[in-house]
Amino acid sequence: MSALDDVRVRQAEMVSMIGDLKSMLKPELLTIGPNVKTAHNLLCTLGKQLKEHLVAEDKGLYPPLLTNEDPKLKSLAWGFISGQKPLRNQFENYHRRWLKNCDFKFTQQFLDETMDVFSAIEVRIEREQSILIPKLEESGLFAMAGAR
Repeated sequence: MSALDDVRVRQAEMVSMIGDLKSMLKPELLTIGPNVKTAHNLLCTLGKQLKEHLVAEDKGLYPPLLTNEDPKLKSLAWGFISGQKPLRNQFENYHRRWLKNCDFKFTQQFLDETMDVFSAIEVRIEREQSILIPKLEESGLFAMAGAR
């Protein structure tokens, strides 16, 4: 599986989890014990997967772009690296506050912050899918790397 395929799989998993969580994180549903447990577990899993996704991009996606001779690919990489800093900071603060030990309660403040993080993740994934991945496919850089 190529690096781009890995990115797509991780993105699809996160988008699916966010969709499931959005439907679960409603006050009326969070009064039901099994719903609370499922939502809690899924949130902890999503937090772990997002951390892994960011590390995988840092190690697998961006280094070949930053060392590429094509200035457009370098610029694209730097743009996405710079653009992910606000998401990374927002998520790190959220994770540190709520998910570090996965010991949280479904307060309104937690739910509000969670929805904000979900929105930021969705925007980031949308940008990756509509701008970054098509440009990388067009470049052929990862097709060649996956064929080796």
